[in-house]
Amino acid sequence: MSLRRTIVVHTTLAARTLRAGAARESAHGLQVLTMEQLAARLAGGFIQPIDREVLQDAVKAALASTQLGELDEIKSLPGMVRAAVDTLEKVWRAGFDLAANGGQPRLAALAALEREVLHRLPESMKRPAELVALAKARLRHAPHVLGPVEMHGHSEMSPCWRPLLSALAHVVPVVWQAGPRSVPDWLNAMHIRVERRDAENPQVDLFSCATPQHEVLEALRWARALIASGSARPEEIAIASASPAAFDDPMLALAREAELPICFVHGVKALTRRDGQTVAALADVLVKGISQERVRRLFALLHEHSPALARLVRGWERVLGADAALTTVERWRLAFDAVEPDDWPEGRDGSQLVLEILAMLAQGPGAASAAGERLLVGNASALWRRALREGPAEALPVTLAELRLGDDREAAASVVWTSAMALASAPRPYVWLLALNAGRWPRQIAEDRLIPDHVVPIEILDPLPVADADRRDYRTILATTARSVARSFSRRDAEGRLLGRSPLTAGATATYLSRSRTPHHVVTESDRLLARPREFEAQPFAVSSLGCWRDWQRAAITPHDGLVRAAHPRIAATLARPLSASSLRLLLRDPIRFLWKHALCWSQPDYAEEPFVLDAMSFGNLVHGVLETAVNALESGDGLAKASTPQIEAAVDRAAAALAASWEAEQPVPPAVIWQQRLREARDLAVKVLAYPLERLPDQKSWTELPFGMADQVEGRRLPWNVDAPVEIPGTGLRIRGKIDRLDVSSDFSRARVIDYKTGRFVLKQDAILDGGKEVQRCLYALAVKSLLGPDTAVQAALLYPRAKDGEEFVALPDVEPALAELVHAIRHSRTQLESGLALPGIDAADDYNDFAFALPSNAVATYLARKLPLAQERLAEAAAIWEMP
Repeated sequence: MSLRRTIVVHTTLAARTLRAGAARESAHGLQVLTMEQLAARLAGGFIQPIDREVLQDAVKAALASTQLGELDEIKSLPGMVRAAVDTLEKVWRAGFDLAANGGQPRLAALAALEREVLHRLPESMKRPAELVALAKARLRHAPHVLGPVEMHGHSEMSPCWRPLLSALAHVVPVVWQAGPRSVPDWLNAMHIRVERRDAENPQVDLFSCATPQHEVLEALRWARALIASGSARPEEIAIASASPAAFDDPMLALAREAELPICFVHGVKALTRRDGQTVAALADVLVKGISQERVRRLFALLHEHSPALARLVRGWERVLGADAALTTVERWRLAFDAVEPDDWPEGRDGSQLVLEILAMLAQGPGAASAAGERLLVGNASALWRRALREGPAEALPVTLAELRLGDDREAAASVVWTSAMALASAPRPYVWLLALNAGRWPRQIAEDRLIPDHVVPIEILDPLPVADADRRDYRTILATTARSVARSFSRRDAEGRLLGRSPLTAGATATYLSRSRTPHHVVTESDRLLARPREFEAQPFAVSSLGCWRDWQRAAITPHDGLVRAAHPRIAATLARPLSASSLRLLLRDPIRFLWKHALCWSQPDYAEEPFVLDAMSFGNLVHGVLETAVNALESGDGLAKASTPQIEAAVDRAAAALAASWEAEQPVPPAVIWQQRLREARDLAVKVLAYPLERLPDQKSWTELPFGMADQVEGRRLPWNVDAPVEIPGTGLRIRGKIDRLDVSSDFSRARVIDYKTGRFVLKQDAILDGGKEVQRCLYALAVKSLLGPDTAVQAALLYPRAKDGEEFVALPDVEPALAELVHAIRHSRTQLESGLALPGIDAADDYNDFAFALPSNAVATYLARKLPLAQERLAEAAAIWEMP
């Protein structure tokens, strides 16, 4: 007598649960199959259902070679493969014959696609109707192949399988284990015994939550409380929703933080795993380009697993400049050419291997298949092939975001996060149902994406609509859950829109849960601190945060406004270093930003890989670079002072060409059209600056970008001073450093002219000298020239605005000495105040271009600075007096 028996389920969760139970009970001879697996098993031989991945490959190939009429325009779009696969599976489950209804153009096109797909499928793979026919022909083997058959967890069945079930009941005992579930009417006409039992009587609660994220938090609090109290084991708990994918992100984040054993029955997003991140990095490089940041990330993820990089030594990327704009293979080659052999880790040059791979990646999406085959292995390779099956290579970032991988956790030993359909087929004693909102549970009936209702009525193509299934699953869960069912809905969505309750909860009274409530049981560390405000208040970061917020609101200067320890060693070390003119401007006009930038060394990251435009600073650097190269070239001849306009134009043209090549190889530049336009602008401004009529000094010699007060490598240039000689501001104890845009000196060093170029628009106030501390460069540079050339040198300091109106371009200080005296006085007081611990916000804190505004309260100009600036000005006293100077 055969001991074989078969249980038929229709979800993965039900199958895993039954198999785990059978293993625990040593139930030998038990088969747990789905209906399509049963049909294939009975059909015999190597017959098998159509595998979805194989079907996707066949559909993708068939779409390229099949004329689809009005669908031709969309067949290459992302999602078309998935839509076609869904439609074919729906047609086959419904038992709808596309070929027999070919009079309609849309159906004729899909029938042609179906024929082409079937031609490409393996002979062993059969559609449901074919499986049923083959299985019915071998029913005589059912007693030995299947034994008695039990249907578990079903409340409905697709029409395609019903004929086989009816025929099977005449050969072997078939029992429909309905339990408290509803039984479909069509079952009454079959010789099948239906076993029923009374519905469970669980405790049923309904909770109103603030948002979907709040729902997830409350569900996990509930699950952890059950486990921690010993009321339930993880395998007795389920959290479900009609469509769980919408809640995956908050569920995954909170589950990891809480360290709860939660199994995602429907799979986890591929991008949450290392293999998913690897293929995402490869897709990013292929679609967006071979920038240094993307390539570094890809190679870092590949290095441990890809045989293609086995010969590449670790740390190879350190030979490259971190800021180098490497966006083409040629730029990568030039960067590698500049690397000395001894600079490579372990002396192993990996440039050829890297360049070989980059040459392939630079081909873009067209090289996706070849790149995947060469660089990816194992699960990453399989995931890459899946993504290419589901859409074009150009859409890889979108396609990958939708792919899922199976969860490694065992569902039979974990809390499950699953769909309502799966839970209805494999009930658990403790259940939380999420998203009982209108439109989410039950979900709305939707037309098929390729066969709309006016072509084939929905009731024919989809005889088991999703809305009916959701209602049926809801009733089943309530009837099969033994202990408790907690239901929840959101009052608002993530964007703040009001949401309605599901009609399934009509008449039930909901318990209102506040997002900020104190829970009876917490799930994460942050949740615990929120539940214990007294304990949270004692945490150092809470004390600091609350104190900071309160201090910001006070009408007084506090430590959170920039009061620091007097004679702080960090400030002393900062002031001991040579400072630039821009640093001193910050010291004068915004001491707290000076502290952040120079004492704490904060800096603003630059995210632009290929900027669309050049910002003002970058354009100014470009113009200064052109001027430096051109003047050096002219000075190597008869000199700038004697050069004619054509000579100046020729020198500038050569300088612009050389600088353009250097920039393109070393840093990000805008697109070609914009870049060439900016180069022309830089060239025109440089010509205007150098051709500007100035008094020629006796036997004049000119320098540009002339360094002082710092060690600077200057090759091939004869300079008027030792560039690392210290330059001190008298009476302040501060040293300065910098680069003078242009210095003209007479041969006997009796006269000198300092020029600071301003490539932006003309913003200087009329008759401005220090302009409230904004304009300190020309004074400081004049001081440096007198210090290095001697006190007897007569120095003129001026600004040159090439964009200003004619006659207003050249703005010289009427008298350097009084301006310098005022500036020294202000700097001395600013240093004294900073050393005494007053690093307060200054007038420039309200600047629109303050790159440290993130460290101030929001809307700081209208609130915080309006309250604090008058107090800061009063405390800074004479150090703030410069703000009012002309």
